[in-house]
Amino acid sequence: MRFFSDLHIHSKYSRATSDKMDIENLIRYAKVKGLNLLGTGDLSHPKWLTELKSKLKEIDDSGFYILEGESQVFFILSTEVSTVFNYKGASKKIHHVLFAPNFKVVDRMNDFLAKYGKLEVDGRPQLSISPAELIENLIEIDERIFILPAHLWTSWFGALGENGFDRLEDCYEDQLKHIYSVETGLSSDPPMNWRLSALDKYVLMSNSDAHSPWSWRLGREANVYELEEPSYQELTDAIKAKNRKKIVMTIEVDPAYGN
Repeated sequence: MRFFSDLHIHSKYSRATSDKMDIENLIRYAKVKGLNLLGTGDLSHPKWLTELKSKLKEIDDSGFYILEGESQVFFILSTEVSTVFNYKGASKKIHHVLFAPNFKVVDRMNDFLAKYGKLEVDGRPQLSISPAELIENLIEIDERIFILPAHLWTSWFGALGENGFDRLEDCYEDQLKHIYSVETGLSSDPPMNWRLSALDKYVLMSNSDAHSPWSWRLGREANVYELEEPSYQELTDAIKAKNRKKIVMTIEVDPAYGN
């Protein structure tokens, strides 16, 4: 089954985000754009999580969710977090996308995240923790949690951006072993990333980081996967194994569009 996916988006509970970013509108405009797999975004926000739990139904313990009565657009549970920490005397703010296999894991994950930031303030919470500490604790909660460096080259919040690091090793330290993929973001495309051999080991992922559901925002960057069935485990295993039969391609915008 072929999935056209946008796995990094936001909900109406994130700052500077459209109040139209709800499940129904996401499904409506995903169909317009030709997407059939979305990340939920913002699952760390209490109000959005309550809405997700009330509306989405898991398909046979697969980690893929659908709205009751709607079978054309699937969801996986996702969120973006900002880690705010000091590194060699400099303040850093690095963003990460997190995927979770089910709501039980999300609840445990949010209990942990709430120790380091106020989850109810923003759909993308600011956490007073380093990336390495974040990953180490998330993997201890459940090894199926998937961590993705968000918009890798974005100037202020990307791990390799202007206010980031020269190497992923400096950002993620001994927990880099749990990073299997990086997000190109609107600021770069695959050819730009291929120029840096240190990134050759990582699967490139492209998502929209959409703050509104309109078809020129949702899916403006996307990923195409060929999976045997709707399955969170199959999707994440394919990425970890760099399975070229299941990872088909990314869809990009001109990098000049980002910053």
